[in-house]
Amino acid sequence: MRVGIAGYGKMGGMVRQIALSRGHEVPVIIDPSSSAKEVTQKEITSTTPRLDVIIDFTNPDVVLDNIKSYCELKIPAVIGTTGWYDQIDQVAENIKNSAIGLIWSGNFSLGVNLFFHIIKTTGQLMNRFSQYDVMINEYHHRQKADSPSGTAQMIGDILIDQIDRKSIVYTGNLDRRIKDSELQITSTRGGSIPGTHRITFDSEVDSIVLEHSARSRAGFAEGAVMAAEWVHNQRGFFNIDDMMYSIIKGNNTWR
Repeated sequence: MRVGIAGYGKMGGMVRQIALSRGHEVPVIIDPSSSAKEVTQKEITSTTPRLDVIIDFTNPDVVLDNIKSYCELKIPAVIGTTGWYDQIDQVAENIKNSAIGLIWSGNFSLGVNLFFHIIKTTGQLMNRFSQYDVMINEYHHRQKADSPSGTAQMIGDILIDQIDRKSIVYTGNLDRRIKDSELQITSTRGGSIPGTHRITFDSEVDSIVLEHSARSRAGFAEGAVMAAEWVHNQRGFFNIDDMMYSIIKGNNTWR
């Protein structure tokens, strides 16, 4: 495939490396502020060389305009940029009208998305065993600006959906007894940890722990390239769950 990249920061650089290692061409890299030699143009236009798909890791200020351009130029897209979800209905309508494929996610890591499915299945099971309480702990490097992580919040949403006795995700510090209906997320920042998420199911007699630890951003970039391979011959508006269900069901021969 001919893969374009919009946004050439650390993630864009890894996406390029992985796309090339998987046998793809990367003829177009777009970034208005980068001076990297790999950047081919400042913005996407009608004169941009033909692309089979574009992978966008830009920022919320420009991503909606980018998506509009992808629709006009009929370029299937992978959107790893976050912060635009309040416009998701309008984007979905634009994609429908343009007849391209677009897949989006706040986290394209294959391991994390497998982890989400494991959590969902475990949550369905643990819903039947009220003696187990559940908690979420996440750990990230000291440079991370937000807490809890978006991934931790997604985990919280999955567990709330699956466990009837939990209805509220609580992310603040507790100076009181936690309510039975609350699911707490705690955040720790320090060192150079790429990201660790731990879910503990705890009873009076034992604990069951699920954990995912990222070693680098490479997992996120690999997942984005896999998403590009999946979406380039699709039509419609998709999120990462659609791709994961496709793989899990055995429909993984899109390359």
